[in-house]
Order: sequence, then C-alpha cells, then structure tokens
Amino acid sequence: MDGETIDAGMAVRRAVLGDAHVDRATAAATEFSGPWQDYITTAAWGQVWARPELDRRVRSMLTVALLAALRCEGELAMHVRAAVDSGVSPAELREVLLHTAVYAGVPAGNSAFGVAQQVLAELNVPEATTPYARGEPAHGRP
Repeated sequence: MDGETIDAGMAVRRAVLGDAHVDRATAAATEFSGPWQDYITTAAWGQVWARPELDRRVRSMLTVALLAALRCEGELAMHVRAAVDSGVSPAELREVLLHTAVYAGVPAGNSAFGVAQQVLAELNVPEATTPYARGEPAHGRP
C-alpha cells in the first residue's frame, strides 16, 4: 500500500461519505480492524472510486444497486445519503431501485425501498413525505 493511493482514497472517501463518518470509522479502528480500514481506503476508494472513467454520481448509483441486490441494508442507507449528496435525485434513486428489483428480486427491492424511503424522509426530501397519488405524475416527472 503506497501513501499516494491511501491519501487519494481517503480524499475520495471523505468527499463521498463525509468527514464525520470517516472520522468515526477511523477513530474506532483497533489493531484488529485497522488493517481493514486501510484496505477499503486503498482498494475501494483509492483504486476504484478514484478512477476517472465514471463520475461519482454514476458510481453512487451503481453502489446503491449492488448493495440493494446484496441486501446490505446498513451500507445501503449510508450510500443512499452519499448518492443524494453526490447529486442523485430521488427520481433517479427510485429508478435504480426499480431496475435492481427486476434483476435481484422483489424481496431485495422491497427492503431497499424501505431503507431509501427512511433515509430520504430523514433528509426531508419531498418525494419521501408526499402521499402517493396513483396515476398522477411523480415529482419532477411530466
């Protein structure tokens, strides 16, 4: 692990997940878990997320889809917040989750919608608090 890759990874990790989350994770590192923190900072954030071929919005949407498919609800909540912070709209998140459910299955989709609904409501996103009017256009859609 070189210093440049871990520094780049830490910068991306902080930009995507926020300083508070990264500070909590690194402060909680022990002799046992510290190497894991170094690994994910280097491999996930420094070697993959830092690549220029996909922007952070796209990477966030891919991450949400994969975490939903794998039923990683704890990680999913964190990455739904990160996706919103990266500029992913509630409508885009909805489409990512609908698309994911088609291929990953209804139970995974149902769980993911529940997590995303809770996070969006905590963020006071109107689409998450406005009652659904069946047959009427959703927010932001003609």
